[in-house]
Amino acid sequence: MTSSDRSANPMFGPNPFKLGIFSANADGGLAITRVPERWAARWDDVVTVARLADRAGIEFFLPIARWKGFGGETNARSLSYETLTWAAALAGLTERMCLFATVHAPLVHPVFAAKALATIDQASHGRAGLNIVCGWNAEEFAMFGSAMVDHDGRYDQGLEWYEILSRIVRGDGPFDYAGHYYTLTGVEGRPATVQQPRPVTMSAAFSPAGRRFAAGTSDFLFTVFGEIEAGQQQIAAIRQLGADAGRDLSVFTTSHVVCRESDREAEEYYHHYAEDMADHGAVDHHMAMRQSGSQQDPEVFRRHRKRFAGGVGTFPLIGAPETIVRQMMAMHEAGFAGTTLSFVNFLDELPFFLDRVLPLMEQAGLRHPDNGGGG
Repeated sequence: MTSSDRSANPMFGPNPFKLGIFSANADGGLAITRVPERWAARWDDVVTVARLADRAGIEFFLPIARWKGFGGETNARSLSYETLTWAAALAGLTERMCLFATVHAPLVHPVFAAKALATIDQASHGRAGLNIVCGWNAEEFAMFGSAMVDHDGRYDQGLEWYEILSRIVRGDGPFDYAGHYYTLTGVEGRPATVQQPRPVTMSAAFSPAGRRFAAGTSDFLFTVFGEIEAGQQQIAAIRQLGADAGRDLSVFTTSHVVCRESDREAEEYYHHYAEDMADHGAVDHHMAMRQSGSQQDPEVFRRHRKRFAGGVGTFPLIGAPETIVRQMMAMHEAGFAGTTLSFVNFLDELPFFLDRVLPLMEQAGLRHPDNGGGG
């Protein structure tokens, strides 16, 4: 792909450490808490947050794909916007940021997904992105009357799905496809995407099979870690997988943020919402579901319960603006290309982050001064 094909997509922009807003399409965001100010995900508020981030030069807006809540007192994530239509709606309301759609490959047919993705890319003039999820939530699959295949088989299915979608969006066709999971006849689809041979792609993976899938399909892999040093070790292994596949794979992480005037104020609020006011029923349910479908050490789930309430196991960026920037600098030095950001209440907290943290990131060399032209 030539650079001009992706010139409109800020995921390939010049900032050394890129930022994305994550999970604002669902109630609570990533926080599983009972505090009254928890994110309600009202549509007009989502639009306001998207426009704030867009004007500030934040590179991307990444939604979560949820179909069912996690129970507890709040039934967290029971309210969410479907991500393909969400991205299409925001295409006409933003000007600069990459708009990702998060798609469960086994639940959304690749012919439909390709048509929807091409629509978003055309409407946004080349700012669409695709986050491919191969599935982990058996309760959601049951809503569709669909049984999940075994762990590694999900990624085999995902590879077929990706191959079909990729051929459609680059303008192939008509073509027939005969695989283990899909048998299709006379496949075609127009328009093709603005970005060629396809829009930017990402996936989040932790298992060997998942990371092999990402190495073969994605421009960006998202991962989580307990400590930043451990993340550095993951990056080396992930990049080697990409190199083995003949691809340059960038690695991002995900974070939940409490940024206040002082470290003490931020830590006190973190304790309040993620411990004192955690929705423990929803936390227990979510952790049990994650653990049942994960190849991660169960001790990770027990040790980081606060992080699950605070941001479903993502890294906590907690502190004053200077502290937040030091933590992001450590991420950058470890080799991460950027991080996502989630807040208890995006509308209340994002403006402070943009006003106080972004200038310090520029001073630290993590970002360039924004001239209103993206990236």
